[in-house]
Amino acid sequence: MNYELLCNKVISIVRLTGNFIRKEAMQFDLEKIEYKGLNDMVSYVDKTAEQKLVQNLEKLIPDAGFLTEEKTINREGKTYKWIIDPLDGTTNFIHGIPTYAISVALYEDGVPVIGVVYELNRAEMFYAYKGGKAYLNKKEIRVSGNPDLQSSLLATGFPYYQFDKQAQYVQLLTEMMQKSHGVRRIGAAAVDLVYVACGRFDAFFEYNLQQWDFAAGCFIIQQAGGEIFDFSGGNEYFNKREIVATNARLSNEMLSAIKKYF
Repeated sequence: MNYELLCNKVISIVRLTGNFIRKEAMQFDLEKIEYKGLNDMVSYVDKTAEQKLVQNLEKLIPDAGFLTEEKTINREGKTYKWIIDPLDGTTNFIHGIPTYAISVALYEDGVPVIGVVYELNRAEMFYAYKGGKAYLNKKEIRVSGNPDLQSSLLATGFPYYQFDKQAQYVQLLTEMMQKSHGVRRIGAAAVDLVYVACGRFDAFFEYNLQQWDFAAGCFIIQQAGGEIFDFSGGNEYFNKREIVATNARLSNEMLSAIKKYF
């Protein structure tokens, strides 16, 4: 498998789908939204974008499986699996807030080999592939080298439908705000993660994510020299759906703070 060549083909597919989303953003009507659950919105844009991605990606690896947010396809694959979020940051998109992205990852035998995140409003294509490094619009990127929380800018996401851990999260958030340059909540985990990969954020933490939110972004961070943990400091983040993403110098301090509350 030529991962670099395959990644370039994925980038072309993602860029084409991004053109569709941009066009729809200019004429989107709030009356066209649907609700999958409490505060969990979707539109025809999400669904159509996912269909476009699936139709083109399945041509690259015909027997690959798919894990997709909008469930427009249900297919298991023996070796390969595409993990897709056609529009991460749907709430931002619906309200006209210009931060949302397409996220596509390819897993081979349960291990990530390609990650692509396209932030549409800045036309920033983040990507990585097995055997390569991490890139933003063809330029290599690296995680920051900040050594401590005191000099770091953090990112997170807020719970919007499962509030059972909200109290302890607020305690954690309070500590992080007091110990850092600040905590940002953009509203698109895929974007948060690639901003860690290129050093804009020094670390990211969030729980109760979906796998399509972070499959590509986590791999890009790892290829950019960063580290990914679950809240206990292990590597079960994919199944636990909780993420601590950081550079190696910050990891101990981040995990120590999180373990007080989770």
